[in-house]
Amino acid sequence: MHAEETKLSLQVYDSGHRGPVVLEELRGLLHYRDLLFQLVRRDIVSRYKRSALGIAWTMLYPLGMMTVMTVVFSQLFHAVHGYPAYILSGLVAWNFFSQTTSAAMQHMVWGSALIHRIYMPRSAFVVSAIGTGLVNVLFALVPMFLITLLVGLPLTWSVLFLPVAALLLASFALGVGLLLSAWAIYFPDIAEMYQVGLIGWMYLTPIIYPVTTIPEAYRYWFFHLNPMYYLVSIFRAPIYEGVLPGWPLLAAGAAIALVTLAVGWIVFCSRADEFTYRA
Repeated sequence: MHAEETKLSLQVYDSGHRGPVVLEELRGLLHYRDLLFQLVRRDIVSRYKRSALGIAWTMLYPLGMMTVMTVVFSQLFHAVHGYPAYILSGLVAWNFFSQTTSAAMQHMVWGSALIHRIYMPRSAFVVSAIGTGLVNVLFALVPMFLITLLVGLPLTWSVLFLPVAALLLASFALGVGLLLSAWAIYFPDIAEMYQVGLIGWMYLTPIIYPVTTIPEAYRYWFFHLNPMYYLVSIFRAPIYEGVLPGWPLLAAGAAIALVTLAVGWIVFCSRADEFTYRA
């Protein structure tokens, strides 16, 4: 009886019967979901454990950036009603994207020691970065709602749409993070170059200035070719404008997020077996 149980418990790996890599990687993530939870927990705890204010920095950081930008740009964009809330709603979305995509690359490059020791889905590093970012967004909503009320903007039922907006933003960030991580394994300097690119990308996205600032003849090149324009606008609409995003905006943002996620997942999974040798 014992021999039979032992025989049944054995798992034989046969690469000839391996399923599609995109599905195998997803199956691995589901199987190692406890590991994902621990990676997210580790990132949050390690980031704030030596800080006197702890996780409160998750709320104070966007507030600090909002304060600086409001002081610098308030006179230039004084006609924007509730300007602090306008900036903060855009910053929360942008900070999530920039921080999670950067963290995804860092986890892949510097987490190579763990890859060599045990088997784990390579995408776990990227997915955990997105998970950590979503936790940070949850805390950042507290000061964002507070500032919105303080500047005299109402909070409507449209804020219930925020989980959908955050999910689309997370899908796009995951797709970009997967693509960047797949390249960063081969060319680690991409992580540094990306930080420079993020600065320019941020100023091409209407975060600190309204869309109407740009002449209509140039808006297509500034905004409609910029995927973050759609995703930031979808995230901002329920908070700052107090309405649901329009269907054209939502459809474009959803298409961009899902296509980017699909492409990133396919590219990453197709190269995942090489990461052990390249990392």
